Amino acid sequence: MKSIFHYVTVCASALIFLIFLFSCKNENASGRNIQKIDEYLTAQATLNNFNGNVLIAEDGEIIFQKSFGYADFTTHRLLNDSSVFELASLSKQITATAILILADQDKLKLTDSLRAYFPELPYANITLYQMLTHTSGLPAYEPMMVEKWDHTKIAFNRDMIEVMAKEQPAVLFKPGTKWKYNNTAYALLATIVENISGKAFPDFLKENIFQPLNMTHTRIYNTRRSLKDTIPNYAYGYLYEPATQKHTLPDSIEELNFVYFMDGIVGDGTWNKIMGEATTSTPTPVVSSAPIANNGALKLQNLKGLQQLLQVVATNDHCAACVL
Repeated sequence: MKSIFHYVTVCASALIFLIFLFSCKNENASGRNIQKIDEYLTAQATLNNFNGNVLIAEDGEIIFQKSFGYADFTTHRLLNDSSVFELASLSKQITATAILILADQDKLKLTDSLRAYFPELPYANITLYQMLTHTSGLPAYEPMMVEKWDHTKIAFNRDMIEVMAKEQPAVLFKPGTKWKYNNTAYALLATIVENISGKAFPDFLKENIFQPLNMTHTRIYNTRRSLKDTIPNYAYGYLYEPATQKHTLPDSIEELNFVYFMDGIVGDGTWNKIMGEATTSTPTPVVSSAPIANNGALKLQNLKGLQQLLQVVATNDHCAACVL
C-alpha cells in the first residue's frame, strides 16, 4: 500500500497542478505554463519515479506531449508516444458501452433484473442500470475467490459465478439506496454480453466497438498466457518499492498471486492492469489500448443512441488514469 499511495499522491498533485495552470486562457501565460508543466513533470520523474505518457490538448489541439520513463524496466526500453498501455478499470467504460449497444438493439433493457440472466444467484431487485452505476450493492467477488478458489487454476467469469452461487454472499446494502464502486457487477455484465450476443466478449468488442471506431490499437489481451500473441511497443505495469528502489512485476510476488489466478475474469478490468510475463500457453482476454494520441478521443456518432464523446486516457500502473 505504501508504494500505491506514493503514486496516487504524485498523480493527484500533478493533476491539481495542471488544472491550476490551465485556468488561465492568456496565450503568453499558456506558453509559460507549458514550460512549467515540462519542468514539473521532469522533476517528478527524476525525484518521485513518475513514469508514463502525458498529453495535454486545448480546444482540440495538442499543446504538450511527452513520454517519461520506461515501458520495460528490465530492458530499459523507453516509453514513446505510441506505447500501448493496459486500461485497467477504464475497461468498465467499454463494458458499459457493450451493454448500451445491446440495449439499442432491443436485446435487453437496463431495467432488466440481474436474476433474469443469472437465476442461480440470490440477488433479487437488482437491475442492469444499478449494476452500471455502482448502486447494486453486490458483494465483492475478490475475497471470496481468494478464500474458496484453487490458486493453481485460472478463474474465469463462469467460475466466479458458480462460486458466488454456491457461497451466496449477502448484498452490501439494499439495491439503489447507496453508491459503492463494484467490480462484481461489471464482470457479470461482460458475461451478459456473451450470453445475449452468443459471441465471446473479445469478439463482440472487436466487431461492435473497436472495428467500427477504427480503434486499431485496442484489443482484448493477456500477456501471461499468450506466449505466441505478443503486442509490439507494450508497456508493462510495475510496482515500485521505495525500500529497494526497484520496479517489480507483480507476478513475481507471492503475496500478489491473485493477479494470476483471477486473470481470466473480464469486464471489470481489475486483474488486467498489472500483468507481466506469460506463464502458460492458454490465451484469455484483457483489455489494453494505445495512448490517447492514437485512439484516445472516440466519437460514437455512428452508433444509435450513443452520440457522446468517450474520452479515454490510458496509463500504466505508475499512476491512476485520469480523464480531464
